Amino acid sequence: MKSILLLVGPNLNMLGEREPEIYGSATMQDHIEDAEKIANEFGYELVHFQSNNEGDLVNQIHKARGKHTGIIINPGALTHYGWSIHDALLVYEGVIIEMHLSNPNQRESWRHTSVVAPVADGSIVGFGIQGYELSIRAFHQIIENDDK
Repeated sequence: MKSILLLVGPNLNMLGEREPEIYGSATMQDHIEDAEKIANEFGYELVHFQSNNEGDLVNQIHKARGKHTGIIINPGALTHYGWSIHDALLVYEGVIIEMHLSNPNQRESWRHTSVVAPVADGSIVGFGIQGYELSIRAFHQIIENDDK
């Protein structure tokens, strides 16, 4: 079975409590359950990993090589300065989808630059919890059309 690694960065473990006006009231567990359901509908196993530490996310990317068909990553604030994540994704050979619950381009100016986007196959931003479904659908389209 093909698998997707869902990587989630700093502070997103606080979903449901942190800035609900931006991120909504759904918890991280709600997000994971929704993503697992959608992934399973497409025939993918979803493996989830969340960390507040950049190095832990880099280690997961390294371990994903040859193991997971793709990565959906919401790097949180590391989007803007997580160069070690960028570099780790450079050597990953599967599909990479960058995903954000909010639209960083509609927020503070320091959030307008992504160091992940240049190494991702695509980005899904601003759709809240639906972003996971959209990311999995995009992943599926890439796999079906490109067989990466």
